[in-house]
Amino acid sequence: MVLVVRSDLKMGKGKIAAQCAHAAVEAYKISVKKGNPHLKLWEDTGVTKVAVRVDSEHQLLDIYQDAVDRGFVAALIADAGHTQIARGSLTVLGIGPCLADEADSVCGHLKLL
Repeated sequence: MVLVVRSDLKMGKGKIAAQCAHAAVEAYKISVKKGNPHLKLWEDTGVTKVAVRVDSEHQLLDIYQDAVDRGFVAALIADAGHTQIARGSLTVLGIGPCLADEADSVCGHLKLL
């Protein structure tokens, strides 16, 4: 699973952790509902998650669209607006679980968080 975090929002570490958790849980729920064929392998091999960053909402949405176009599970998280970020701001995108080479096809060019 890849967690794509918007760095332009200047979220604190705790906020990033919470938003990534939301994205991971949502991507997992979608995977269960849709019968993601990679889910069992992911669960059996350590539930790997990699966090990468983008610099804008536009870039996040481009990555989201690319993932959807390739048929990957993609979960966009919009903040509730209770703390640091304006309500409705897109913060994190969860992609997968999917195979590593599939994830690289969408996110391989992004820098680690």
